[in-house]
Amino acid sequence: MTHKPQDGAIEEFILPENLMPLGSVLSEGISPMDVSKVLAKVFRVQHTEVALLKLEGGLLKFVFPEYLRTTGAIPISSKAVAAHTALSKKSEIFNNFARVKHASIFETIKSAGADADLPASPAPIQKLMSVPILDQQLAVMGVIQISRKGLDPRHTQDFSREDLHDLELAAGVLAASSLMQAN
Repeated sequence: MTHKPQDGAIEEFILPENLMPLGSVLSEGISPMDVSKVLAKVFRVQHTEVALLKLEGGLLKFVFPEYLRTTGAIPISSKAVAAHTALSKKSEIFNNFARVKHASIFETIKSAGADADLPASPAPIQKLMSVPILDQQLAVMGVIQISRKGLDPRHTQDFSREDLHDLELAAGVLAASSLMQAN
């Protein structure tokens, strides 16, 4: 698969068969929802368990889920997992995420499609992968996170090292996408 970014150079991506659906994220005009659905399918999670944050002026801002776009941003100087991923430029798996000290504020926000009459009790994140999105000069563009939510960690599948490797490949494809290239 090839991609021609705005600078005119041609980039070639060789993806394993299980990641071939990611090729569609290089299409012009692809929406954040389209990307989250592709990633959800690849990683066998719900599209609401996919988060993409774009680094802008020292803040990680949500690209999706779309309902978190207006809820605030994460300073890269914070202790948030996404901030740590951006600063360290290292990928991480947390298969015991519920035990990891983290700010759970974004876990408590209901999506716009949620029933307003029901009490807010979304399932907490049990498993999480967090990967930096780097440009060709290895500068951080953002962070991609895939989670598995559930009421009991025993009922959510662990992420594997292969899953993390696949997410790193996906981050490379996302770095070349119009979603990340747009200012």
